[in-house]
Amino acid sequence: MNDQRSAAGAAAAEQAAAVAVPEAVSALGGAAGPARPKGRRAALAPVALVVAGGLSVQFGSAVAVLLMPRAGALGVVTLRLAVAALVLLIVCRPKLRGHSRADWGTVLAFGVAMGGMNILFYQAADRIPLGAAVTLEVLGPLALSVVASRRLVNVVWAGLALGGVVLLSGGGFDRLDPVGAAYALGAGAMWATYIVFSARTGRRFPQADGLALAMVVAAILSLPLGILESGSKLLVPSTLGLGAAVALLSSVLPYTLELMALRRLPAPTFAILMSLEPAIAATAGFLILDQALSTTDALAMALVIGASMGAVRSQVRGVRSRSHT
Repeated sequence: MNDQRSAAGAAAAEQAAAVAVPEAVSALGGAAGPARPKGRRAALAPVALVVAGGLSVQFGSAVAVLLMPRAGALGVVTLRLAVAALVLLIVCRPKLRGHSRADWGTVLAFGVAMGGMNILFYQAADRIPLGAAVTLEVLGPLALSVVASRRLVNVVWAGLALGGVVLLSGGGFDRLDPVGAAYALGAGAMWATYIVFSARTGRRFPQADGLALAMVVAAILSLPLGILESGSKLLVPSTLGLGAAVALLSSVLPYTLELMALRRLPAPTFAILMSLEPAIAATAGFLILDQALSTTDALAMALVIGASMGAVRSQVRGVRSRSHT
């Protein structure tokens, strides 16, 4: 994965991998006969990683909402990213030598996207309900799935998921704080950028080295903002403890799982799977923040889950069809 490619070859490989099946899944193309069930398991494994990451990040976000009165939105972001960066540096011990200028440019862009996504999202969650914030944010990955996809079926699944997102919003966001809604939409744009550069970082750096380095970039970006807003409040032991929990749930675990998944999952399919996030967020809000779920919410969740299942089935069928060639 971390081989010495020429500049032109690397650019071409990255452009193709953004919308095509990555190497680990493409390698199944030569399989046939008895190896077919293994191909199915290999196709579903990254999907399970994405779902687990979504559960972790949304329950972590619910905990972060509880922490905001103590540390402020920017303070929570700073705690989350700083603790996550420290943990990943200790665990991964990434190598700083042997990387090209393009490698460092990729990890820098990944870190900026990660930091921007977190800063904008927590500004939104501080102003509008968690479910609405995630619903608006997920429009970024949905747009990416339509733009990046080369298959009409992905457009269909994205449209179905978008219908669920709109239904979950109650048919419109006119009653929401417009600044909060704008922050959520901005977070969605950064989320789409995060998906692209997470995949590229995963191909350029071994294991989670690139993620650790990008997390440091994101933490550095957020640190001045968090200090300006919260100052010494960030050093209160109970606040530090909750911040560490948020960091593990919302950054370390989900980002690691997503980076692993994006090594084996097409970017369009990954983006459509992100439509599960509003449903997960609503569930986390119900269990942790006592936010009730309506019948309309349940129907909306069914739509986005159905769209995600359709995307998964398309992925598995793609692997199976290649196994016959």
